[in-house]
Amino acid sequence: MKTSLVLFTLFFSVQFLLPSNTYPQWQPEVRLTNDPASSITSENNAWCIAASGNDVHVVWYDDRDGNDEIYYRQSTDGGSSWEADTRLTDNSAYSYIPTVSVSDQIVHLVWVDTRDGNDEIYYKRSTDGGSSWEADTRLSNNFAASYYPSISASGLVVLVVWEDNREGNNEIYCKSSADGGINWGAETRLTSNSAASNNPSVAVSSSFMHVVWQDNRDANREIYYKCSTDGGVSWGTDIQLTNNFADSRYPSVSLSDSCVHVVWHDNRDGNDEIYYKRSTDGGLNWGPETRLTNDSASSFDLSISASGQVVNVVWTDTRDGNDEIYYKQDPTGSPTGMKILDDMVATEYSLFQNFPNPFNPSTTIRFELPKESFVSLKVYNILGEEAATLLSDKRAVGRYEVSFDGSGLTSGVYFFRLQAGEYTKINKALLLK
Repeated sequence: MKTSLVLFTLFFSVQFLLPSNTYPQWQPEVRLTNDPASSITSENNAWCIAASGNDVHVVWYDDRDGNDEIYYRQSTDGGSSWEADTRLTDNSAYSYIPTVSVSDQIVHLVWVDTRDGNDEIYYKRSTDGGSSWEADTRLSNNFAASYYPSISASGLVVLVVWEDNREGNNEIYCKSSADGGINWGAETRLTSNSAASNNPSVAVSSSFMHVVWQDNRDANREIYYKCSTDGGVSWGTDIQLTNNFADSRYPSVSLSDSCVHVVWHDNRDGNDEIYYKRSTDGGLNWGPETRLTNDSASSFDLSISASGQVVNVVWTDTRDGNDEIYYKQDPTGSPTGMKILDDMVATEYSLFQNFPNPFNPSTTIRFELPKESFVSLKVYNILGEEAATLLSDKRAVGRYEVSFDGSGLTSGVYFFRLQAGEYTKINKALLLK
């Protein structure tokens, strides 16, 4: 025990800045559509799902009426049940590649429309949570094709990004509104390199704006990321999120507090599957990849939305012999399920031994706080490398219980480390599979 703790302490002194590895608890998949026509989420994976509290909004395009039109469906109970489909477009031209965002009761929608004889970006909104919708607004107007849009809203700030080849090369452009979609500013070009930059997705929180896209500057399609911390006035450098021999395509990004969630589809396993990764510090550091789908059919055109700790994903799937919309959820957004045992006043900081121990694959950790404190509870392996972040925020006085699922870890010795105020304690645990 003493040797292990010494080894852990030595490695921790140089490893504590490593990004965290997390293992979310994804629930079973739910099929949302069932008709003979093809129901398709947007190819660029740009926010075909948006969530606010228990309200979940999903959009897709569908040719059930003999023409591609935009359809909408809503759940008001966190995805447990769903209302009937609503058709949002109705004209002789093609309406396709929709993307949706929600802020309070305002639901924002953009899509590509050919009614002008050219692919252009159109916008509409609902101010009553999706019950009724206002008239269409045209956002783009140039000779080149504007397509693959993505929209995100935070308060009255709305940002739209899309792909445009007006310069003879596919580049990412953006346009924003500061009054909830009533008025729109000028366009801004976000990328500029000789390779094609495609399929952008955007997420906004206050003045923080996060954009992901696919790029072939490395002679292979990879996922790139950049952000602005000043409302789009300036933008940081590009960050490469994927790096493997296969094509990583069609990313989607979402935010929840300081967590940035990204999904994409990848054929590294010989089949299109859905992958996920996240940053817990606003995009500075990124955790490992997690594979979300695993069946012989193709899973593609996915979209992600986070609300609080709940992460929602929707995608197109061919497992039924027809393109259908599927949905799944991680209700925690983290490897933990935490509950407050009671709010009795503890007399001192305490971290109790996890139980059961040894464990396979789940265990429970209890701790006590005598006063409100910023709490960090993390898991490390025998080398002192961070394996999971269980908690990293401020908590009130009380007794707490945290569940940890180690199914994504290998068998071996692990350490639970609690930091709260000036208190630090490390407990040893054994995972046996």
